[in-house]
Amino acid sequence: MTQENLRELLAQLHTRLGHATSLDAESRQLLTTLSQDIERALARASEDTAPARNSLESTAVKLELEHPALATVVRQIIDVLGKAGI
Repeated sequence: MTQENLRELLAQLHTRLGHATSLDAESRQLLTTLSQDIERALARASEDTAPARNSLESTAVKLELEHPALATVVRQIIDVLGKAGI
């Protein structure tokens, strides 16, 4: 997968965030911050992004029960980051 695929997944995350009415403010803020971190990491692909991937995994676990669709997108982003070497 390419960085373009990752950008498409980030767009999906933004869309799902916009439609998630029951998402609490803390989770919404966490996902927004992580999304911004990933976008910055894409701009600086040579830097270490392991902390962002670890945060994404923690977020996916937290979202799994109440927001499985968001958790799925987050896990897809984690997968793409790994495949892209980011």
